[in-house]
Amino acid sequence: MCKVLKDGGSGLKILYAETLKGMGIPMSRPNKSSMQFHGVNPRKKAKSLGQIALDVVFGDEENFRKEMLTFEMVDFHIAYHAILRWSAYACFMARPCYVYLKLKMLGPKGVITVTGNR
Repeated sequence: MCKVLKDGGSGLKILYAETLKGMGIPMSRPNKSSMQFHGVNPRKKAKSLGQIALDVVFGDEENFRKEMLTFEMVDFHIAYHAILRWSAYACFMARPCYVYLKLKMLGPKGVITVTGNR
C-alpha cells in the first residue's frame, strides 16, 4: 500500500473494502464486528464490515519489522488505502514525525526510516 494516512489520534486502524479487494483477499475473510465510529466519514457515522488481522511490514528485505495488526473494515471511499493510528506505532515502537513526514523504528540491522509524500 502506498497511500496510508498516519494519524496520531484514536487507536482505530482502518482498512477500506476496496483496498482488501485490491489485495486479492475475499470479503468473506473478515471476522464480524459491531463497531461504529464517527469522524472518519464527515457526513455520517461509519459501520464496520468486520475485523481482519494482517501482517504489516516496514523496511526492505534486509532490514524490516513485521507485526500482526487488526483493522476495522469500512466500505466508503477516501484518498487513502488505510489509516494507521497511534496504537499501530506502539506495536512497532515507531516514532512518527509529522513535520518531516518520517516514521522511524528500530529494525534488526539498524534504524528503519519510512518517508512520506505530501
